Amino acid sequence: MRQFKDDFLWGGATAANQFEGGWKEGGKGLSTADVTRFKPDVDVEDMQKQWEITSADIEEAIRTQDSTYYPKRHGSDFYHHYKEDIALMAEMGFKVFRMSIAWSRIFPRGDEETPNEEGLAFYDRVFDELHKYGIEPLVTMSHYEPPLAFVTEYDGWYSRESVTFFTRYVTAICNRYKDKVKYWLTFNEVDSVIRHPFMTGGLIEDHFPSHEAFEQAIYQAMHHQFVASALATKICHETIPGSKVGCMLTKLTFYPYTCRPEDVLKAQQDMRATLAFADVQVFGRYPAYLKALYKKKNIVLKKETGDDEILRSYPVDFISFSYYSSSCSAADTTGLDVAEGNTCAAIKNPYLKASSWGWQIDPVGLRISMVDLYDRYRLPLFIVENGLGAQDVPEADGSIQDDYRIHYMQEHIKTMYDAVTEDGVELMGYTCWGCIDLVSNSSNQMSKRYGMVYVDCDDYGNGTFNRKKKKSFDWYKEVIATNGANVLDR
Repeated sequence: MRQFKDDFLWGGATAANQFEGGWKEGGKGLSTADVTRFKPDVDVEDMQKQWEITSADIEEAIRTQDSTYYPKRHGSDFYHHYKEDIALMAEMGFKVFRMSIAWSRIFPRGDEETPNEEGLAFYDRVFDELHKYGIEPLVTMSHYEPPLAFVTEYDGWYSRESVTFFTRYVTAICNRYKDKVKYWLTFNEVDSVIRHPFMTGGLIEDHFPSHEAFEQAIYQAMHHQFVASALATKICHETIPGSKVGCMLTKLTFYPYTCRPEDVLKAQQDMRATLAFADVQVFGRYPAYLKALYKKKNIVLKKETGDDEILRSYPVDFISFSYYSSSCSAADTTGLDVAEGNTCAAIKNPYLKASSWGWQIDPVGLRISMVDLYDRYRLPLFIVENGLGAQDVPEADGSIQDDYRIHYMQEHIKTMYDAVTEDGVELMGYTCWGCIDLVSNSSNQMSKRYGMVYVDCDDYGNGTFNRKKKKSFDWYKEVIATNGANVLDR
């Protein structure tokens, strides 16, 4: 019988900013997610316009209590449904649940010296409920939601104070949950600060005098996050013996559009744009090619004494990543079609089909990605996001027949297994994204559903928020129960 190893960590993944809700409860402060607007008048595939935000936009958001056009304020209301949701995860047989802690629930502004007890107590209840069912939490410390005051008053991660604020937060949660959480991730898709600096880095472009100054700020914020991640790893290891800390990347896999050497070179350069972030967190230093890019762009990082030593001394224990699709690269894009993907757009691959949102479906690309990462870093891998966003519509009898999701996941699980058994990749686990429906990060829509559990809520927050199992629920339950054999032995 073909199956994964006995201690393989099967589960699902969510993020507080898309799933938790309770945006005004328990002393929580506003975050960048709470002021991110759903824009139904903008093409959902035009992610850059979806994410554009100005100081005026933020001021408008602060003035309103609306959650219709600010859907991450309600998410899937896990804040009030966590017991029900965790029971559903347990019924599926989850070994692990990837979630995030909302930084602004613990430090509402981000700059306080004392954490918010109501926020800490909420996650105590969540972790206790998970452990009741034998589910290990895998906790992301920062997942696309810096506290808003930290952003508007300090310019987010551009400020050196960001390192102090973040390490204070990490110290608080590691001390509080040292007996409850073993597995941690520092920054979700840490590479994304380059692509969406407000959501990840808390950077508002109109706070800076020019485009060049803004670009400098982005790279400075990136440095501060590297330092903060290393210090978070140090704090975690010292506070929680036996804990494991990983970095988390957007696995953007690029193929040369043709075998022209120029296209091959462009694909290599595009891949490096993401791999640079893992290079720093694994090897503890800036790679030469990144230094060359800084020189070309006239980027000068402001470092404090000891920063380089911090990076060298506290590398991560494992590599986690998201994988949804692949793309192509070409030196000359004239006349080529562009496809959307996870937080970026790239050239369409004519050999692949695409989801309803234009994301190209490529199970083999997952195996390629795993081999690339493992060969480069020789550290255990953890697939912490993978799944299909689709417009699930209940049938007349109320059932939700999401066979397309089952097919997507089973094909990815097969190639995942091949990477382990044929390529020798060390894989810790697999947590499918949005195991219970949540607000899509890329489009701010509820209708772009990923879960095996349906949440009765539309794009405008209308609905009961009741939970309902989809067809994929029982299928994934069998995957976990057989350790993958029900997929692999067919």
